Amino acid sequence: MKRFYKIIATPFSWLYGFVVWLRNLLYEERILPSSSVDVPTICIGNLAVGGTGKTPMTEYLIRLLSNKYNVAILSRGYGRKTSGFRIAGSDDTADTIGDEPMLIHMHFPEIPVAVCANRVEGIKRLCKLYPKVQCVILDDAFQHRRLRCGYYILLTAYDNLYVNDHMLPKGTLRDLPAESRRANMVVITKCPSEMQPIARRIVSNQLTLASYQNLCYSYVEYEPVVVPATPLLVAGIANPMPLYEYLKQSYPDTQMIKFRDHHAYTKRDVQHILEMAQHYDCVVTTEKDYMRMRQTILVEELGEKLIVIPIKTNLGSDQETFDRSVMLYVAENNRKRN
Repeated sequence: MKRFYKIIATPFSWLYGFVVWLRNLLYEERILPSSSVDVPTICIGNLAVGGTGKTPMTEYLIRLLSNKYNVAILSRGYGRKTSGFRIAGSDDTADTIGDEPMLIHMHFPEIPVAVCANRVEGIKRLCKLYPKVQCVILDDAFQHRRLRCGYYILLTAYDNLYVNDHMLPKGTLRDLPAESRRANMVVITKCPSEMQPIARRIVSNQLTLASYQNLCYSYVEYEPVVVPATPLLVAGIANPMPLYEYLKQSYPDTQMIKFRDHHAYTKRDVQHILEMAQHYDCVVTTEKDYMRMRQTILVEELGEKLIVIPIKTNLGSDQETFDRSVMLYVAENNRKRN
């Protein structure tokens, strides 16, 4: 059945790929307008649909830069029920600004977090409200060609490199692999924690990056929490399998209820989760899911039975290379502004 689907989906992937290629060409030839901004901008993105760890990478950059520079965050705010430009405030929820911006706002309440579908307008309004901003980090803006960012970080998952993927709907790519050339930094995410040199060389040879591009490898780091035996994992993220496998290592009887990425929990979902939870010692979820669960009775009903596992990006031995490249870009471009 899966093979049959791929055969049927192939011509649609070709068509989608042609439309994406034409759009990119129009931007490259300046037929479609694009513009840059004065403030240094770092774009985090991917070529595939979700599941590469953009939010943990955004938080990593905040920790890296905020001790020295005034940083602001701009996101589309996917899944929110509002529109236009909005600054995260104390009354906001996942419904008003989206689950990912809400998570970042809760972790870094002192950092300006804004949402706006039009990134150029969003940056201009951010800088007008916060004139001392020295760097704007954009979450998931690699395909937003109307804005020419100063520094691009392209993420691709170790188990699904963009060079081995296909365009939608046959695969998960929403942009052409050739667009990776726009990246200053390519980060292979969700790698094994102990990446062997031979594995790194294999990936490097597959990607064949240009000399101006840096390549780094990262892995997911789960903050240690006490999890009672027999947990039920509830996840509405693009790729919950790494967390599921992580739990299975210590708790072989772990079961999972999986929803689509950015899923908004309905009353029926809540009832199903509560019924299933009766048969398990605890319910484990991600911080991103927790942002949406707060809009329901789940948090109150589950109480201490609900365990949230924080996720971080760890760059291991590549941390120095990554940090130096990013800091150099921000430093040089702020000197040009002064």
